[in-house]
Amino acid sequence: MTHSLQQNSSNAPSFYGLGIAPRILDILENIKFKVPTPIQLQVIPLVIEGSDVVGIAQTGTGKTHSFAIPMVQCLAGKKGIGLVLAPTRELAIQINEAFQEIVPSFKMEAVCLIGGAPMEPQVTALRRNPRIIIATPGRLIDHMSNWNVLPQEVAMLVLDEADRMLDMGFLPQIELILQHLPKERQTMLFSATMPKEIMGIAEKYMQLPVSVEIAPSGTTADNVTQELYIVKKSDKTRLLRQVLSQYHGPVLLFSRTKHNSARLARAVRDMGHSAAEIHSNRSLEQRGEALEGFKSGKYKVLVATDIASRGIDVTGIELVINYDIPEDPSNYVHRIGRTGRAGHKGHAISFAMPEQSKDVKNIEELIKTTLPISKHPEVSSEKFIQVSTPELNKKAKGKFRRYRPRGPRK
Repeated sequence: MTHSLQQNSSNAPSFYGLGIAPRILDILENIKFKVPTPIQLQVIPLVIEGSDVVGIAQTGTGKTHSFAIPMVQCLAGKKGIGLVLAPTRELAIQINEAFQEIVPSFKMEAVCLIGGAPMEPQVTALRRNPRIIIATPGRLIDHMSNWNVLPQEVAMLVLDEADRMLDMGFLPQIELILQHLPKERQTMLFSATMPKEIMGIAEKYMQLPVSVEIAPSGTTADNVTQELYIVKKSDKTRLLRQVLSQYHGPVLLFSRTKHNSARLARAVRDMGHSAAEIHSNRSLEQRGEALEGFKSGKYKVLVATDIASRGIDVTGIELVINYDIPEDPSNYVHRIGRTGRAGHKGHAISFAMPEQSKDVKNIEELIKTTLPISKHPEVSSEKFIQVSTPELNKKAKGKFRRYRPRGPRK
């Protein structure tokens, strides 16, 4: 069963009437939550009534509160714990922050279990019997192995950014965790895309889930404009300098590799801009400082790998730059979803090299849109080139002799 939402602009939706407890309504009022997002409007009542839910929505649509609000409310009236699994440390921390706005009023405690942080403080927190656990899969298994977390106590489960967890190779850990959880539980699965592997998880581990699709899989945010530059590798840094000089707000800059991220951060600083970096070579403390510095305005540019494509929830990012376009087209959707959030307008610029026409085509097929190509007056523009395939090379073999530069005649 799939629900659809038709909003009436003359009768704006409200959190009232969704079955939310008055105590939580007061909290939402205090944190200036006035109008529910489409996914909150649909998912909250379903979770409160006890349904399993598969939520498909693009990034920046308010998924976290769509499960945090009803989870706290439901656990207040029954035994058991709520478990939220997230693919990255940054996302787990942000989910925990959302819960911390709600749980104190119910005298509950939520804990965050992530890798890269010391075990002992987490063990101490778990001994206080928290009602909600937010965790990355690997660290949760560590605690389960040491009997710090008793999986049979889980009454509600959330798999957030499930497609990202699969991309990062977490499927074996997820299945290991699910096999140890009680079958009688409520499960919610959220994702921006829905590959067949995730549908397999839903069919195997969920009970008649209700599918809530706010936007088609692969849809980009309506208020994010996009453009593409075709540029030689040797010209990318010069183009980056020109683009950064035209924008004054926060800029999120994506690179494919951690090594290139570090190089780019240095290059951006050499251009006169404040910059920080987030990638797997940075410690948890360094990544936290970079993100907080970006939020506070200390850093204009945050350079990141795809570890941050869904783990950054910063309102007001003016521009996302794909210095390297992603190999996985779904990551393009998540990257540019970091701008244009919470009703703000955003812009995304991608640099593609002439030989990357196939990567661009894959992105365009996913988002069902042709990326408009731009030209910069100070950087020479290129065209996509057709890269020959092994089959073509095989057919051509023998028809062309290799060019060898001639030496001086003797």
